Amino acid sequence: MSEPLSFQLSYGDCDTVGIAYFAIYYPWMERAYSTWLYAHGIRSGELVEQLGVLTVGVHSDCTYKAMVRVFDVLTVRLTLDRMGTTSWTVGFDFVRDGEVVTHGTMTFVCRSPEGGKAAIPDRLLEVLRSLPAREEVTA
Repeated sequence: MSEPLSFQLSYGDCDTVGIAYFAIYYPWMERAYSTWLYAHGIRSGELVEQLGVLTVGVHSDCTYKAMVRVFDVLTVRLTLDRMGTTSWTVGFDFVRDGEVVTHGTMTFVCRSPEGGKAAIPDRLLEVLRSLPAREEVTA
């Protein structure tokens, strides 16, 4: 499994008073998810060729638990928040000094190349199930 993504905030991540801009978490979640898949041999842009399906993001959200400021160091830990037969939700715990300061989620569905509903392929299921379940994760 790949290492968690860690980074230090810069001014470009923050608003004019140095607090992390709320929408900046979404590119961080996408980066953490796509690099995690890549570390497991799955390329988001090549899913039809690799697994015979497309994945579509259908929902995302963030809950902000503590203020994050310029130069704070965050680590992003992925969790499996929910698993279905055709959809799943990946959680993203943003951790600073051992405390979860933000929890985000992204929900995906599988579709056939023609756009119809499709089951999650076994290879993707195996990789997703390697994530810790949300309730198993502690700050």
